[in-house]
Amino acid sequence: MEIHYFAAARAAAGTTVETVDRPAPGTTLGQLLGELAEQHSGTTDSGLSLGEIFGRCTFLVDGANSPESTVLDHAARVDVLPPFAGG
Repeated sequence: MEIHYFAAARAAAGTTVETVDRPAPGTTLGQLLGELAEQHSGTTDSGLSLGEIFGRCTFLVDGANSPESTVLDHAARVDVLPPFAGG
């Protein structure tokens, strides 16, 4: 599964895209985000960790807006979208 990070999430993760093993059946987006937050120790220029950024983000799972309760059984891509400035 590919995780695509944008803006502040990219800064905290230290990468634009990473590939992770497909989660176990029944794994939710929230569980995956918890694992990713533990794996990345970087921060943004303002000192926010990836886990702190996740709390402000919108997530797309295979292009669909998805809450953290979304089960990832057949997901191929997760986009992590922090709030963007401007219109």
